[in-house]
Amino acid sequence: MIASIKLPKRVRIVEVGPRDGLQNEPVALSWQDRTQFIDLLSAAGFSAIEAGAFVKPSLVPQMADTGDVLKAIQRNLGVRYPVLVPNAKGLQLAVESGAQEIAVFAAASESFSQKNINMTIEQSLANYAEVVAQAKGAGLWVRAYVSTAFDCPYEGAVPVKAVSSVANQLGKIGADEIAIGDTIGTATPARVSKLTDSLLRVIPPERLAYHFHDTRGMAAANVLTAMLHGIWIFDSSAAGLGGCPFAPGAAGNLASEDLLYMLSEMGIETGVDIEKLTEASRFVLEKLHRPAASRTLQAILSK
Repeated sequence: MIASIKLPKRVRIVEVGPRDGLQNEPVALSWQDRTQFIDLLSAAGFSAIEAGAFVKPSLVPQMADTGDVLKAIQRNLGVRYPVLVPNAKGLQLAVESGAQEIAVFAAASESFSQKNINMTIEQSLANYAEVVAQAKGAGLWVRAYVSTAFDCPYEGAVPVKAVSSVANQLGKIGADEIAIGDTIGTATPARVSKLTDSLLRVIPPERLAYHFHDTRGMAAANVLTAMLHGIWIFDSSAAGLGGCPFAPGAAGNLASEDLLYMLSEMGIETGVDIEKLTEASRFVLEKLHRPAASRTLQAILSK
């Protein structure tokens, strides 16, 4: 039985709604609304919140004015607010805006890397080696994402060895934490188990995170599988916002409310207050003029 198997006593939830969630929503919120959204999430108790991305506004208009967001948010002690940076220019803008944490992103499939950032995997890793070196030199904490860790929308199944190789290289160039992304939401517990066994041969569990999408309703089961392998850092998005603008058909991220409900019922601590999280989600849904994708949030709001 699961109850008899060792599970983590505490899980760290990385709230990605303000970046990965909002970047794929058709409505682009103002930087003031995004700031308030982040402040509400901070009040809910998250220890890490993606604050935005320094990417071209013409490509991702939802992330415009991220610098203004970073300067305006009310930072809570001990909370990380990473921002995504694609290159040295993005890093420079992040530093000028007061960023203390950044994130970079590489893909495990060549086609996705080319479609997403117009680079081969090898070129992207060389680029990030320079970016990470500069970031570490400036005293910044660095997170690295591995996209298409299970399937690529253009190539299909991605070999486990390819994912482990990219993750290992990101660790070697200095990434403090490596998040493994189920970009189009095709992961299953069996595949998570196999990949995690491979990853743990090259990266310690305290530096590994999983970023599951819930396209096929497998995200919670995948989290449980990863926890049984000793992983305790997971990404999720308030109200289940988001997807990926470069992955056709990808549904939203694992909803923070759904993840929190499952963990709470299992007696696993997160430090996140569900009532305050509901307040943050209600706020952003009203601004986006859309219903919640989270089933747990739907149940709460129906009352």
